[in-house]
Amino acid sequence: MNRNGQGSFPAVVAWLPFIFIFHLCDREGDSHFVVVVLFPFVFVQMTENNFWLKKIEISVSEAEKRTGRNAMNMQETYTAYLIETRSVEHTDGQSVLTDSLWRRYSEFELLRNYLLVYYPHIVVPPLPEKRAEFVWHKLSADNMDPDFVERRRIGLENFLLRVASHPILCRDKIFYLFLTQEGNWKETVNETGFQLKADSRLKALNATFRVKNPDKRFTELKHYSDELQSVISHLLRVRARVADRLYGVYKVHGNYGRVFSEWSAIEKEMGDGLQSAGHHMDVYASSIDDILEDEEHYADQLKEYLFYAEALRAVCRKHELMQYDLEMAAQDLASKKQQCEELATGTVRTFSLKGMTTKLFGQETPEQREARIKVLEEQITEGEQQLKSKNLEGREFVKNAWADIERFREQKNHDLKEALISYAVMQISMCKKGIQVWTNAKECFSKM
Repeated sequence: MNRNGQGSFPAVVAWLPFIFIFHLCDREGDSHFVVVVLFPFVFVQMTENNFWLKKIEISVSEAEKRTGRNAMNMQETYTAYLIETRSVEHTDGQSVLTDSLWRRYSEFELLRNYLLVYYPHIVVPPLPEKRAEFVWHKLSADNMDPDFVERRRIGLENFLLRVASHPILCRDKIFYLFLTQEGNWKETVNETGFQLKADSRLKALNATFRVKNPDKRFTELKHYSDELQSVISHLLRVRARVADRLYGVYKVHGNYGRVFSEWSAIEKEMGDGLQSAGHHMDVYASSIDDILEDEEHYADQLKEYLFYAEALRAVCRKHELMQYDLEMAAQDLASKKQQCEELATGTVRTFSLKGMTTKLFGQETPEQREARIKVLEEQITEGEQQLKSKNLEGREFVKNAWADIERFREQKNHDLKEALISYAVMQISMCKKGIQVWTNAKECFSKM
């Protein structure tokens, strides 16, 4: 959607593939290559300076395990997160204002559900996973695991920063109260009545299959979100398998270290060299834990855009609902106009409801016909106003939604490019360290 509100694709759209080739080598010496191709859209879009993050800093600084009662008065264990906001704009001589409060994950979910209902044209940032997905065997799938809780804490902080950096969402009063009002916040959200305004899944599914003239751009966007989710899911599964294999390879070096150390105890001339080589192997084996921990950070960045795919589909579903309502309103208006025309001309269709009632009860009197025509004319006038209103609402939705989709695509391309480049740099660094370890071991052997 351009600045004049006319429907069009963005000024610059291209398919540029990111190609990743993973070289795997098993213990039998067989080589395997896994090729993953990621096709993101490349966008050029004007960005807006955000005013909110210039005023306050937001952080989720701590996670705490707690026990309490749920809605059914049953005891449960949950994790609470400390949200801290600090003002960064203050005059000299005044202290910096800081707010802090605790929130549960369910409250983050409530905030996001509210944003989805009140801002259906916006690609609302996703929450981090509630339970671990795409884990390799050394990671725990327990949602109370400290490492998982820490990754989720980072994800929740990122969610708040995403919302705060959005030019529209950052101005929402409920979001502001989420950061500053600990007590009665849930009641404040529920008083907005957003649950009543939420579209039912059955209605959305009905619109998906019954809409006759879907917008081609949103149809393509929906297909793109499906492809994005599929590609990232495959990439994360491949990465989990590679992590398992890599962990095994590194831990084999720990066996080398133990063998060299034990061997050095029975050798006199070669003892020092073997001991040094064993030390290098042990250091190399222990480094895999930090490497895979860093990899989890990049995996979480990919997971964020895996969940963003569902946010894109939510915008598409809302457009389908609006288009379906528009088509139903146009169909109802056309039907009423046809009825009015038939009454005015006296035309009676044999197999219509009017034709059947005429056969059963006889012809209407002129007074009855005039009264029905008057009612239909009033309904037609009202229907035309409703159709005009729905048309304007639909055009406004498309304009706003497409502008936000462009913003999202630019953000996505920047974030994924940065994450994948950083991941590649990390892999290069890891390989260099491996080469250095074996170079040091070679020097130890050559001195024996």
